Amino acid sequence: MLMALYLRDVAGLVGAGTPALSHVAPTVNASDHTMLISSVGGTDALRDQWEFWWSRLLQQVPGTEDTLTAPDFPELAGMPALQRVAHAHHGAALTWAREQTQLYSMLAQQRETLGGHKILADLVQNREMELGRSARDFTLTILEVPLAEQRAWFIEPNRLIMSTHLLDDQEAFCSYVQPVVDLLV
Repeated sequence: MLMALYLRDVAGLVGAGTPALSHVAPTVNASDHTMLISSVGGTDALRDQWEFWWSRLLQQVPGTEDTLTAPDFPELAGMPALQRVAHAHHGAALTWAREQTQLYSMLAQQRETLGGHKILADLVQNREMELGRSARDFTLTILEVPLAEQRAWFIEPNRLIMSTHLLDDQEAFCSYVQPVVDLLV
């Protein structure tokens, strides 16, 4: 997913995908790919191909996503514009994604140490008390990605994409997550 978001931003595909997530943070500078992709459908084809790939990634179980296999990117078969952009930026995208993964690992360890992860359990427990019953069995998959906008996007039926630092602002976190917990519990 990190590679996909990097490629979206470097390609300048503002508002691409459903949901339309904000730009990544740290910011990735967009490049002009007009010449690179003009013979394979141009920017419209690139947007369509990226959106198709993104929807496929959202359906996968976290941690089982296909990695991009250079130099031919068979995971992007049938998507020539996207393959060209991936080829042009693979090294930078891979480096950026690895850096973000390392930063997230350190953040997750810090949260574990400080007990920051308890807030979700508290939201469920509070909802159970409001309802006077135990929660139904449910799964909520939360995907944290480095996004510039501090918010969350709900993807039915049980997935939430949120900015990595949204949890730093517990009030904002609750404003996005509480309605989802209320729906699922």
